Amino acid sequence: MRRAIVTGGGTGIGRATAEYLAGHGWQVTAAGLECDADLSSGISFLECDVTDEGARKALFSSVIELHGLVNCAGVIRFDAEWDADVFEKVMSINVGGSFAAATAALPALERGGGAVVNIASMWSWFGNGVAPAYSASKGAVSSLTRSLAVAWGGRGVRVNAVAPGWVDTKLSARAKADPVRGPRIEARIPLGRWAQPAEIASVIAFLLSEEASYVHGAIIPVDGGYLAA
Repeated sequence: MRRAIVTGGGTGIGRATAEYLAGHGWQVTAAGLECDADLSSGISFLECDVTDEGARKALFSSVIELHGLVNCAGVIRFDAEWDADVFEKVMSINVGGSFAAATAALPALERGGGAVVNIASMWSWFGNGVAPAYSASKGAVSSLTRSLAVAWGGRGVRVNAVAPGWVDTKLSARAKADPVRGPRIEARIPLGRWAQPAEIASVIAFLLSEEASYVHGAIIPVDGGYLAA
């Protein structure tokens, strides 16, 4: 059975990914600090702060072979990110956590011939005046993805990222609920609607699969055409 670990796998896109993989025969561990009460019983949840070395060791030390790692753990703090300490914290989780989890998982990924999928964002391309650290972190995740791909391709480990647009999750609830911003966002999306988390999860699952065996170092927008508009 193929095994995957999804950080941030208890909520949002991470949860949707964990459930999608489990539904397609994967053995899945969701790791994070939050977990929805109705997470599928077929998924193991392990409390884990990806920025904590001890927690990462507990997560990966017993894993012999790993076929997929999805780095979904992430935060956004909006206007508070203009504070230098908050900016640093967001970067440490969104970028540092993804890097640390990937490097901790590397031996098991090598043994399993596995793949990594990071979570970038449309903000990897755009500036964000409301959440500067989140935007900067997602640009860095894209660059990190390419660097890991260059470094690890020869070791049999593929590394890619998806870049979601506007997804109907708690992370984006503030924007969607805004009576001015919400309709303006939807009007710009060529498909005319926000994504559901499962629509991001299915692309992540593709990148982990053998069907994507020659996809490496890619940043794939899953945004309903938002970048093209």
